[in-house]
Amino acid sequence: MEHLPDQLVWEILGRIRKTVDRNSASLACKRLHELEKEQREYLRVGCGLDPANVALTSLCTRFPNLTEVEIVYSGWTSKLGKQLDDQGLLILSNHCPSLASLTLSFCTFITDAGLGHLASCSSSKLRALKLNFTPGISGCGILSLAVGCKNLSTLHLIRCLNVSSVEWLEYLGKLETLEDLSIKNCRAIGEGDLVKLGSGWRKLKRLQFEVDANYRYMKVHDRLAVDRWHKQCVPCESMKELSLVNCLINPGRGLSCVLGKCKALEKLHLDMCVGVRDSDIMSLAQKSSNLRSISLRVPSDFSLPLLMNNPLRLTDECLKAIPQNCTMLESLKISFSDGEFPSFSSFTLSGILTLVQRCPIRLLALDHVYSFNDLGMEALCSAHFLDTLELVKCQEISDEGVQLVRHFPCLSTLKFSKCLGVTDTGLKPLVGSQKLELLIVEDCPQISEKGVQGAARSVSYRQDLSWMY
Repeated sequence: MEHLPDQLVWEILGRIRKTVDRNSASLACKRLHELEKEQREYLRVGCGLDPANVALTSLCTRFPNLTEVEIVYSGWTSKLGKQLDDQGLLILSNHCPSLASLTLSFCTFITDAGLGHLASCSSSKLRALKLNFTPGISGCGILSLAVGCKNLSTLHLIRCLNVSSVEWLEYLGKLETLEDLSIKNCRAIGEGDLVKLGSGWRKLKRLQFEVDANYRYMKVHDRLAVDRWHKQCVPCESMKELSLVNCLINPGRGLSCVLGKCKALEKLHLDMCVGVRDSDIMSLAQKSSNLRSISLRVPSDFSLPLLMNNPLRLTDECLKAIPQNCTMLESLKISFSDGEFPSFSSFTLSGILTLVQRCPIRLLALDHVYSFNDLGMEALCSAHFLDTLELVKCQEISDEGVQLVRHFPCLSTLKFSKCLGVTDTGLKPLVGSQKLELLIVEDCPQISEKGVQGAARSVSYRQDLSWMY
């Protein structure tokens, strides 16, 4: 090892992905130890740091070229020693001049002052900040970081309950550097607040916005913010991925303004978004010719809010309009809310099959879609691109439909979950056929572990029937 060229040793170390393996390799000889120190760019620490600040100082000194640090205190108790505090972020700012990405998860002792240490560092190269349940951090801390770190392009806030003011959002909008924004279950931030990003929408490539389901309807009366959407032009030409969960989509206003302007969109995920209309999806389809993935989880008829006098639903009209312009669509996921009264009439078998047959769909996932039955399985025999089929709680599928799988042209992965009508008999034609690469069966009461053996090259089986009771 002592005589190998540096470039070859670096290549060897670069192929070792697991941290434990890299640590072992660095102990093999002095030369590997020195080169591994220079090459290590990623570090993930948490409960094992004790004493936290001293241990972090030692690690940062050993690995001077760290660019990405993740601090995770999931499962922490006081018995594990004191958590990393604001002093720890000061250590990072002083010892990691190349730090570009920082993730803090369940760090309850870090406050706005800690973010201030990162912001005040003159050599800060921080481009990505991800916070998951950091109750000591408020909007003031986010603002100070945004002011100090002018190149911030990625910001993720998950369950940050004390981030209430959104001046930071307005400031980042003026900088126009933000490309990836994720806000999930931050109770004080509503759909209307996103308009404050202003011209910053122009650079945004990825937006994930999730409202806490228990607080969703508290945002309905924020009329001033909603009206501002209508008056202000929201440029979304760079948006490639859009994910909205538990959002209220007001017709012609709010996030509805965004859906029709995403010309570069590739992935769309709408989960329990109330108020989405056929016209919203049709407008998006007309503009987004690069669309490759659509995931829709639709509220059932009985889960729509009473605040809306005229509940609006998606129908087959939007599904049939998508193939007219979105000719590269490869992934389609449709799900209805898991309630006592699932919606039977939003999407029919005809609408779903029209989209599958006119687009090169490789992945089709249906959850709680009672309109999909054995006739649908028969129609998939002509789906020449379909590689993966996932069926969850599709209770109209029987053994007769499953036996048609052997006639699917390209299918390699099949998943059944919580399907009551499928038995071992339906899988028998697949046993020994070498048709499937992977078969996944989860919580189907009439399929036994013995029944799946030999039905695919690789089989995954799980049986938990608690969902039935």
